[in-house]
Amino acid sequence: MKATGIVRRIDDLGRIVIPKEIRRTMRIREGDPLEIYTDRDGSVIFKKYSLMGGLSEFSSEFCESLSRTTGHVAVITDRDNVIAAFGAPRRELMDKQLSEQVEQLMESRQMYQHKQGEGAIPLCSDNSNYCLDIAAPILAEGDVLGSVMFVAPEENLTGGEVDYKLAQSVATFLGRHMEG
Repeated sequence: MKATGIVRRIDDLGRIVIPKEIRRTMRIREGDPLEIYTDRDGSVIFKKYSLMGGLSEFSSEFCESLSRTTGHVAVITDRDNVIAAFGAPRRELMDKQLSEQVEQLMESRQMYQHKQGEGAIPLCSDNSNYCLDIAAPILAEGDVLGSVMFVAPEENLTGGEVDYKLAQSVATFLGRHMEG
């Protein structure tokens, strides 16, 4: 654990304020669910909760199927990170933090398809090699849970119509799966 030097008091209702700097750094937004852990030395640990994180094995199988069917790199994300990928070196993409542009795109709740001549949107915040070709948000009960994407190096972006419909179908399926 990393010490921040910030001390906060618990109020009479048992609440504590997480400082804005920490929320911004950890990308914790208003309404985000947090898991609470304790350990033997008395520490209380808050971790961002991801509904999609529990589906990583299921998502990996979907990515493999999508990639083998289309020949493209398939990725499934939660709201912050890549949780499944197939068709590229897994180490290069797995658990990577999404770029701010991707997060904004998800929040818009719209499908995305790269168009020739437009600037590429990087998948990860670390400026990895991969950019969005197609992205479909995973929505459950109106909330954005993540996205289904096809990604490629900037020079290989194609944005095919069949891939667009396939990503949309998988995102809709996963969203409905999460609802019930």
